[in-house]
Amino acid sequence: MYLSDVFEWIIILSLGVGIPASLTIVNLICCFKNKPVLEKVSAVITILLGGFMYLILIAGIYSLSGEWYEPIYEFEYHYFISGKYAFSIIIPAFLGLIAYFWLLFTGSGKKPPLVEASAVALVLILNIINIAVAIQIGKNVEESFPVTLLFYVYHFNIVTLSVRAVTKRLKGNLKDYEAREEEIDRHENISKVYRTLKVICRYAFPVLIALFVIICIFEIVFLLTSQGLDAPVKAFTDTADWTFSKQIPPPPLEYDGHYLCTVAAGGHERIVKPQRLGRRRGAIIVVNRQLSIANAFEEMIQERHPKFHRRIRHFYDTHGYPLSRLITTRTRADIVYILMKPLEWIFLVYLYLTDPRPEVRINRQYSLSYD
Repeated sequence: MYLSDVFEWIIILSLGVGIPASLTIVNLICCFKNKPVLEKVSAVITILLGGFMYLILIAGIYSLSGEWYEPIYEFEYHYFISGKYAFSIIIPAFLGLIAYFWLLFTGSGKKPPLVEASAVALVLILNIINIAVAIQIGKNVEESFPVTLLFYVYHFNIVTLSVRAVTKRLKGNLKDYEAREEEIDRHENISKVYRTLKVICRYAFPVLIALFVIICIFEIVFLLTSQGLDAPVKAFTDTADWTFSKQIPPPPLEYDGHYLCTVAAGGHERIVKPQRLGRRRGAIIVVNRQLSIANAFEEMIQERHPKFHRRIRHFYDTHGYPLSRLITTRTRADIVYILMKPLEWIFLVYLYLTDPRPEVRINRQYSLSYD
């Protein structure tokens, strides 16, 4: 191992493991020690920087590449949150984070009870979403274990920070209640337990009311935006490859193949215009008209000029497959599609000049019933 590799691993471990571990330790210390400034700084860094690192880790490990109904390659995953219903998850989670910061940076006993109860209810919703996401990705954690444990470090920190904020607010309300108490029972310990339970009961009821009202408001918003009453559930179930997924994805795409197959599958839909799924050498591929025309032309050449076809095939095997390995982005696929347009028109003219039924030949290429 070269010295540069050692430094690279040191940087990766310090950023990818050292920072999350350090923040987790600080957050746990703040749960048992009253360090307001450190708690606020650590919470902000954990949520913002941790969230950014979480997204990078998701993109790097899982290579999320499409909705459940979109064909993807075997080494990729579909989105673990449905894009159609993501609104029903993102908005409540965002409001829950705002509510958490409000609890963190404001003092107890200085705000109306219903406002505090609403903030706690939103934080509760945030944690429900947080736990649901953690369970959702759990199905594929073993694929890259133990690196994927860093996902759960972030989820754990969200729960820890939330519990700390709510508990701190509850203790603050208890102190305010004790300050207003005119008489103190002789049995101080028993009295304190009683007052704690009393504050919890008084605090829990408004939280439940606020939770019910907030959920009703969310449901109304989901209906008005055509999300549906069950949008938060469908955000997790209307997916493939994950714990709560209920959809069956199409077969994976062939990766190492015809470069026009790569173009049809990898380009932007509005440009390459995929038409249907097809079969090539037993594998399911995406087919567009350009690919069908090129293959129909090759088939015609093979029937009428077999020697010339062998030369074309040798040229393609030499240059086409290496080219397909370079088409690794949608933009590159779009460029190849555009560059191939003149040849596509030449192939089409040739077919219309030599084949009595050119469209029949074109349409049967890569057909699932015609291999």
